[in-house]
Amino acid sequence: MPEQKENTLYTVTVYTENQVGILNQISIIFTRRNLNIWSLSVSSSAIEGVHKFTIACRTDHKTIEAVVRQIEKRIDVLKAFYYTDDEIIYQEVALYKVQTDSILESPDFEELVRRNNAQILEINRTYTVLQKTGHCDETRRLYDELAPYGVLQFVRSGRVAITKSTVERVSRFIELQERRAEKARNEGAL
Repeated sequence: MPEQKENTLYTVTVYTENQVGILNQISIIFTRRNLNIWSLSVSSSAIEGVHKFTIACRTDHKTIEAVVRQIEKRIDVLKAFYYTDDEIIYQEVALYKVQTDSILESPDFEELVRRNNAQILEINRTYTVLQKTGHCDETRRLYDELAPYGVLQFVRSGRVAITKSTVERVSRFIELQERRAEKARNEGAL
């Protein structure tokens, strides 16, 4: 990987067992290096019993390498990787609550929703809830466009990401570990 500039946005994926306290252990690693976590999401992964943390953070290449090495030292962590935006496909989800009265009075609201590929999730007499999936700048732009309608609430999820690679790197790692364990069992039986 070529040397990245300072303040590059990296996405770190961490695969763990589902253990109490692991989030705290991982976040402390960022805190000790004075790194701000820009976004964080956690979910189960495609591998049974394995959870995936997706963490976005701005730093330099040397620091992110050190962070990932330190994360991997945690006993409940199976493997960790880091990526730049060109190596992954990523999205976030944003929800917006706006005043229904203001949108009913606007002839441009429908066009605004269509132009932004947003979805209306609920409409009632008091408020309307919209959803937008996209990158941070896209969800923020819709917020700015909705501001004149009276945004009552706004929330954005953390980044979710998958690699552009055709093979899941953690699957390879787990297969290799299983082969090593099998080989050790076979050698021990001899």
